[in-house]
Amino acid sequence: MAGTKHDLDEKDMEEATISPFMSMFEQFRNELDEHQDRRERIIKASRDITALSKKIVRQLGSPIPPPIAKEIKTRYDSIKDFFTSIAPDLQGSNGWRYQKQISGGCQEYVEAISFQHYLETQTLITHQEAQGLIPGGIELTVDDYVLGLFDLTGELMRFGITSMAANAALPRGAATEGNDEGRDILVDLRSLRTNFESLDTSSSSSDWSYLKKDIEKKIEVMKQSVEKVENAVYGMIIRGRERPKGWVPDLNEGQERSREAVESY
Repeated sequence: MAGTKHDLDEKDMEEATISPFMSMFEQFRNELDEHQDRRERIIKASRDITALSKKIVRQLGSPIPPPIAKEIKTRYDSIKDFFTSIAPDLQGSNGWRYQKQISGGCQEYVEAISFQHYLETQTLITHQEAQGLIPGGIELTVDDYVLGLFDLTGELMRFGITSMAANAALPRGAATEGNDEGRDILVDLRSLRTNFESLDTSSSSSDWSYLKKDIEKKIEVMKQSVEKVENAVYGMIIRGRERPKGWVPDLNEGQERSREAVESY
């Protein structure tokens, strides 16, 4: 008996050609698209935060003139807007998933706020205080906080060298009990150096810790910054009278071990 041929209508053919896994892969595609869009938003915001933070650092001085203070406040407001805009993308586990993308911006921001905090109070901003200046519930990791403070030493070095060139003296804080002249910036830099050198990251449980990966390079650059101020002070004391007014110390003087530059503006 001859076989009977059955013609499939359009609907049957369409159902036969659609894989049962199609909907699953469409969901995967949508999740990957969302991930990529979220990642790009965070990267862009981090770059904008970095750029604005660098501009703030360049404008900071002691004292800060009112017009500059107003411009700095505007930049801080813009930075907070950028943090707020990506806050929904960094909630829960996404805060760690995209830590690499936001880390650079957080470090530069810590550098800016810690520099201003030091100029105003001659104290180091705490992690809790820095966290309070980041809106939207975005977590400031301890790694980003510490690495931002490492970069602060470079700004303190530049500030100290510039002040020496203009005033023939290191910047000092207000007089305190037992110290009529006030504490100068070199004392603070040496204190930072001592504390940074005592850091122990060997017990870190995370192999991708930024602090663990960058600590050696950061410590070397930090040491150079402190030594540059020390050499400038020695030169000013020993040969200061021989130098013309407005002389600026050579920032590379005495640096025989390494020529690696401190992070530029």
